[in-house]
Amino acid sequence: MKNILYIITLIFLIPVSSIAQEINWVTLEEAVKLQKKHPKKIMMDAYTNWCGPCKMLDKNTFKNKDVVAYVNKHYYAVKFNAEGNETINFKDRTFKNPSYDPAKENRRNSPHEMSRYFGIRSYPTILFLDEKGDLLAPIIGYRTPQQLELYLKLFKNDDHVNFKTQNDFSAYADDFKPEFSN
Repeated sequence: MKNILYIITLIFLIPVSSIAQEINWVTLEEAVKLQKKHPKKIMMDAYTNWCGPCKMLDKNTFKNKDVVAYVNKHYYAVKFNAEGNETINFKDRTFKNPSYDPAKENRRNSPHEMSRYFGIRSYPTILFLDEKGDLLAPIIGYRTPQQLELYLKLFKNDDHVNFKTQNDFSAYADDFKPEFSN
């Protein structure tokens, strides 16, 4: 009985903010369907099973409480295995991986047709899609929570539409004041 009371006491002492929250990942088809009811942009994590920086992104960035809260509020988040074997229906097309080798599930495999469609060449790549599912930009490589924050806010606020040159983005990035914890 003492043990039960001790556990119950501990539960009430743990702050709600310390309970791990996760990004609400959905499939691309689900995200497109959700966009029709409630338009939001899509953030798609294109990863592979063998990619070390992809695993770091999952562990360090996608578990960050500020990233989780912001993505869940402002985006539909999609996880996409860029060398996986799933069939994806998108924009009236069906995408597969006809050269997929199950024996290489956790090693380099053939790229998925969706990878080719979006021009993904390295991992991780975070794709940002607009409310119609059109590609805004691929962000290549590992990003810390504060580095990802810049892009999350850039695309959410449509600040990118005012950029005419690379210098415009550079000035935006230089002026950006991150708020997310690292």
